[in-house]
Amino acid sequence: MQRAIVIRGRLADSRHIELDEPVDEMHGDVEITLRPVVESVRPRRDIAEIIASMADGRRAKEDIDAQLAEERAAWHQR
Repeated sequence: MQRAIVIRGRLADSRHIELDEPVDEMHGDVEITLRPVVESVRPRRDIAEIIASMADGRRAKEDIDAQLAEERAAWHQR
C-alpha cells in the first residue's frame, strides 16, 4: 500500500488545483480528496508580546526556546 501525501493548495477553477509545493514522490494517476482548510481562531502574537510576557531572568534558555517553538508551531496550524 502506497502512502498518502497531504499538500495544501487552492482551487483555481472548477477543474484545476494550484498546489503550494511540488509533488515529486508520485507519478501517474492519483485520487484526490478535497476538504476545506479551517482557519485557526487563535490570532498570531507579535514576538515582542511573547517576550514581554516572559518572567524577568528567572527562566532557563531551554524554557524560553520551548515556549517560542510552541508559539511558532501554532502559526503553522493555520
